[in-house]
Amino acid sequence: MRNILIAAASIAALATPAIAQTNTGSGNGLVAVNIQNVDLLNNFLNDSQIAALNDVGVPITVQAPISVAANVCGTTVNALAALRKTGDAACDAKTANSALANIVQRQKLKQNK
Repeated sequence: MRNILIAAASIAALATPAIAQTNTGSGNGLVAVNIQNVDLLNNFLNDSQIAALNDVGVPITVQAPISVAANVCGTTVNALAALRKTGDAACDAKTANSALANIVQRQKLKQNK
């Protein structure tokens, strides 16, 4: 019985670092997307929303799912996943889409669509 307890404790000790490693980078599965130019969002937000973002000041940083970040930053999910492992999960938006606009509305303008 004692050997079984020791074996179970050993397995738990070995599994714990592996579990911790799955949440590297931002720790929440998100990537920091820096928006250097709010004009990228012109086709997705109205004039008053763009003005409000300009008042916040650039760059604007939002936390986006890795797939959205890869799309707007012009990179791949794999490249961003590799960055997340080193804790540098960030990229600069080169384009925008409706998903990014929705995230900006929720996180920076505190508006729910």
